[in-house]
Amino acid sequence: MTAQWNKDDLFYVCTMIEYVARKTHNKSKDIVAKLSDRALAHQLKAASVNHCLSFEQVSDEWIEEYGITEGTYDNISTCKYEVPTETSIGRVYQTLILGVASLYQNIVEAIKMIYSSFISDEISDFNSSVYYSNPDYIKCSYEAGKLLD
Repeated sequence: MTAQWNKDDLFYVCTMIEYVARKTHNKSKDIVAKLSDRALAHQLKAASVNHCLSFEQVSDEWIEEYGITEGTYDNISTCKYEVPTETSIGRVYQTLILGVASLYQNIVEAIKMIYSSFISDEISDFNSSVYYSNPDYIKCSYEAGKLLD
């Protein structure tokens, strides 16, 4: 599966995943799980156009098209500190995905593997320090399969 994309497209898709997750009260890994490989490849390709639209419009399209239902996950109201923006979290994922992409056959596989791993829950815990940690620490932790000391 070949998808035409660049790092800005990846950033947009990662940001949209976070936006939709927050809007629907789901974990970001649950949003990615709703998207088939073909859908993810399509969203990477469409990102260059979709970035001109509002997040609200694109998220509504994702919710309808991919059958994303309302969940119960809430990492915002329990956050003791300043909540990172969707774009901040999108950048964390973009950096991690680009850092480990060579481990996978294609970018879609890399996205799926990262979002379905333990690191996704760690990044989404806004009461921890993981999401603002050094990108190399996040990458090495992902590769080790656990948070490093």
